[in-house]
Amino acid sequence: MTGEEIKMMIESGIPEAEAYVDGDGSHFVAQVVSDSFVNCPMIKQHKMVYATLGDSMESAIHALSIQTYTREAWEKARKLKVM
Repeated sequence: MTGEEIKMMIESGIPEAEAYVDGDGSHFVAQVVSDSFVNCPMIKQHKMVYATLGDSMESAIHALSIQTYTREAWEKARKLKVM
């Protein structure tokens, strides 16, 4: 599985999401930006991302680090370069 495939799965599964995915073929880091995360606890945000990946989490993806942001939080992080 490629980072681009993971990106497409996340973006197609979460409304108006932008995903930035990097990895080596089995270990990945995903930064996901969506206002669907507003007022959701982090665990629910991460479950939303995992849900978009379906069975891939059990087979093609060995490890996935997830960072979720609302659009407002993303803009703040970009200004502070905390991403």
